[in-house]
Amino acid sequence: MTHLSTPTPQGRLPLRAVQVLGGGSAGSSAHVRSLASGLVARGVQVTVCAPAGLEQTYDFTGAGARFVAVPRRSDPVSVAALRTETADADLVHAHGLDAGARTTLALTALRRPPGHRSPPLVVTWHNHRHAEGARARLQGLVERRVARSASVVFGTSSALVDRARSRGARDARLAPIAFPPPRRAPESERDQEPRDDDGGTGTGPKARAELGAVERPLLMAVGSLHPERGYGTLLDATRAWNSLDPVPLLVIAGEGPERAALQGRIDAESLPVRLAGRRDDVAELLAAADVAVLPSRWESRSLLAQEALHAGVPLVATAVGGVPELVGEAADLVPYGDAAALARAVTRLLADPERRASLRAKGLAQAATWPSEDDTVTQVLSVYDELARPSPL
Repeated sequence: MTHLSTPTPQGRLPLRAVQVLGGGSAGSSAHVRSLASGLVARGVQVTVCAPAGLEQTYDFTGAGARFVAVPRRSDPVSVAALRTETADADLVHAHGLDAGARTTLALTALRRPPGHRSPPLVVTWHNHRHAEGARARLQGLVERRVARSASVVFGTSSALVDRARSRGARDARLAPIAFPPPRRAPESERDQEPRDDDGGTGTGPKARAELGAVERPLLMAVGSLHPERGYGTLLDATRAWNSLDPVPLLVIAGEGPERAALQGRIDAESLPVRLAGRRDDVAELLAAADVAVLPSRWESRSLLAQEALHAGVPLVATAVGGVPELVGEAADLVPYGDAAALARAVTRLLADPERRASLRAKGLAQAATWPSEDDTVTQVLSVYDELARPSPL
């Protein structure tokens, strides 16, 4: 841990930053792991407060951070644990609305000596959850409380920045965070892989064989099985593909409360769909796909969209939230909830190898414009210094 004692400008003590995670979606958890590693390398002392299971998956201690298990709850025990860990921090950074709400409670309850302020709070809004009725009103109240309590709100898309400002954020900034790209085979290995008729690599023959898509097109969707993911609409769209020869296979990787309902429809309607469950080889499955599909109601910086473009896989996605801003012209976009438009877009792509090749090239070019992990850490650290070490008047 020698890097923790890296000298700081003017001999100042290392900045102490606490990162707070709530439920830990794949995107926010991967971001915090990347952020912790970059901050530690720059001499920041980082503590990550998150549910215990996330440490096993993301190995925050391996990134040089101190890890403290804090359950995803807003009960007195959880809030008290956050209050203890943030008491001596120079700055606290919460990721997601739930984490922001719990951290706001913890900081409000801090007892500071006269003349000492609570540590500044930075909140990153990674996504927006759709809600209706009473839940929507409650969510709006929480958003306003968090937005007004934070010194700075980072929005991962322009839509989230606008939302934070509408909720009363004093300072809302765009922070298009980077995620580590999926691992790909070395160039020397990719050169030896067989080419398909699009000019792409025949990556993943074993994955295709396992999924039952050796001689048929493979479509991939990835994400938790929740209503807002739009999988009901996606199943509606698959009916149109039954007339194709060969019939494409749609594989959905993920778990969630909608599994039973989705599987029931698949069985009852004999749909060409397989629910693959939670997988640790998503990058390999995606690389083997002919087309990636993102039918969500709302996304900011979709991890699936980023992985697809990084891997050169053509993408069909809904034109919602931050998706158009993220992908530019490197994907075919359709309205949310329009099964016919979704089916047409996928069918056209499967029938047009030139369009697939064009999207593959555009996707790789678009991915190259996204901020690197180093860019992200640099932006975040500049804000930390601005808040925790303000310039003298």
